[in-house]
Amino acid sequence: MMKTLIKHGNSLALIIDKPVLELLKITETTLLEISTIDGKSLQIRPAQSEERRGKFETALKKTNRKFAKTLKNLA
Repeated sequence: MMKTLIKHGNSLALIIDKPVLELLKITETTLLEISTIDGKSLQIRPAQSEERRGKFETALKKTNRKFAKTLKNLA
């Protein structure tokens, strides 16, 4: 899909088509994370909620405690 930017005040905007928004479950209130890996392309994705990130970090710490010796041996 090729898109062009449109002028929006003093900025430029990218219009994302509805089917893409629906596929990604993005609404007008969804917080988006915008990043670049190589300085040449953009990555836009729904931001992870703090609650979900907290649950992940808790599970990671629990796993690291439980399997510390095994993980160290594997490294």
